[in-house]
Amino acid sequence: MPITNQHFVNGNPLLPPFPQGLERALFAMGCFWGAERLFWQIPGVYSTAVGYAAGHLADPSYEQVCSGTTGHAEVVQVVFDPEQVAYAELLKCFWEGHDPTQGMRQGNDIGTQYRSGIYVTSEAQRRQAEASRDAFQPALTARGYGPITTEIVAAPEFYYAEEYHQQYLARNPGGYCGLGGTGVACPAGVD
Repeated sequence: MPITNQHFVNGNPLLPPFPQGLERALFAMGCFWGAERLFWQIPGVYSTAVGYAAGHLADPSYEQVCSGTTGHAEVVQVVFDPEQVAYAELLKCFWEGHDPTQGMRQGNDIGTQYRSGIYVTSEAQRRQAEASRDAFQPALTARGYGPITTEIVAAPEFYYAEEYHQQYLARNPGGYCGLGGTGVACPAGVD
């Protein structure tokens, strides 16, 4: 998908190559517009971009993903400086920023593209993601929520979404977000 290689909010590149020492994380937590806004506000995040991952069609369009036939999730790619923000902090934002117990939906947004997912780029990310999930579940259970349905798998190919989706809520401040957390805070030391 052709896109402008400049983040609308911070001016940094959306496309690789990224500066040496930066890491990449991929998260699916419902509508990617709201998820992206959560992450671009975190100090130490270099760039964010929205797109599609974990499906079976190469370079899908938004319309194809919304049809429910491609298997893709709406995801946000987060490029971050681990010297400024730990992956554990991104995980905390992920868990607190949406309801990871809803399966193939997030609030009123229903479909496979709105599922919860963490797509890990290393074994260290996998271990941290699984440990944070296991630490967060008891807090959710105590508040009456069901089991976490978040998939944690190796990062698949990331396909950039169309230009008009990139940093959508900065360009359209009154736009629909659809993200709603549980109101449950991650326990201290979740990493």
